[in-house]
Amino acid sequence: MQHRRTKSLKFLLCLFLFLLCSPASPLPAAGPERIFILHSYGKGDICGQPQADGALAALREAGFQGSRIAVETYYMDTKGRNNTPKLVAEQGRLALGRIAAFKPRVLITLDDNAFGEVALRLVDTPVQIVFSGLNGQPEEYSRKVPFLGSRARPGHNVTGVYEKLHFAAAVKVQKKIFPNLRTVRVLSDLSPTGRAIVKQVQLELAAEKVPVAIDMKSAGSWEEYQKEIRAADRDSEIGTIYPVALLLKDAAGKTHTAPEILRWTLAHCRKPDIALNYAFTSLGLLGGATVDFEAMGRQAGQIAARILRGEKAGEIPIEDAQRFALVFNLNRARQLGITIPEDILLAADEIIAAPGK
Repeated sequence: MQHRRTKSLKFLLCLFLFLLCSPASPLPAAGPERIFILHSYGKGDICGQPQADGALAALREAGFQGSRIAVETYYMDTKGRNNTPKLVAEQGRLALGRIAAFKPRVLITLDDNAFGEVALRLVDTPVQIVFSGLNGQPEEYSRKVPFLGSRARPGHNVTGVYEKLHFAAAVKVQKKIFPNLRTVRVLSDLSPTGRAIVKQVQLELAAEKVPVAIDMKSAGSWEEYQKEIRAADRDSEIGTIYPVALLLKDAAGKTHTAPEILRWTLAHCRKPDIALNYAFTSLGLLGGATVDFEAMGRQAGQIAARILRGEKAGEIPIEDAQRFALVFNLNRARQLGITIPEDILLAADEIIAAPGK
């Protein structure tokens, strides 16, 4: 009896190994890889959408498309409607609920609010986190919730793409266009993103010298921003402005976001300007060396693909945004009576003939 049972067990073991290895009997196909893309922005935002598009393009190029991938998207809209600390926190709570229901393998966060309100609450969970467009320093976020051993080896479940502004490169391009340029005015706001941009500029200048003076101001309100722009326009020492105020409130409590702020700036300032990013050039700024959001999102998507192939987020180095785009808006140049040298135009990635085109 014992002999017969042993033979039966051997038969079943051999049958199992045969079925496991036989090409004619494949294992059941796994379900699609689940990716959650969390925007700090609203739907279609000129900063957020290119990052999401770039990430999805990189995933497609890596073979994750069609039935191989399931994507869920949530827009926190913290740069527009939901811009107070209370509303940002509420959007974080809602996003966490959506993520818990979807159960993604990878969470991609776009910009700081999505990372700070949501990703930090998922540190050391099974969800692998990839950030894109982070303006704040990863080390500062890690002091709130430890997730970072080093940028080269984060060590937990978080990695991503830091939004290097390439500010020094932008200033050097501006100096080539305007050889007599002496001072660039950086004008930001006092929001968390505004403070983070100021810190980014300072860190880049500490690492790379520029051939002009940098004058930095921060506006605490819409009215103060308008006052600073008018003052800069009258100041003969200031040759170029770098407008990076993205969220301001006026005395009545009304919120003014980047598109409106930039439209007003274009109408009331006759000084040449450097665009923070490619999208702002399309809104009408002169341009120069600008952050390429689509390329930055593509970097994040490439990292996500590595995770889907089996790597852990904590083993993948945090990257700087590698590429800036050299873009110019000729409509703004004509408005200001500027002739951009031919050799610089020939080196440009794109020439915009008019706003939005």
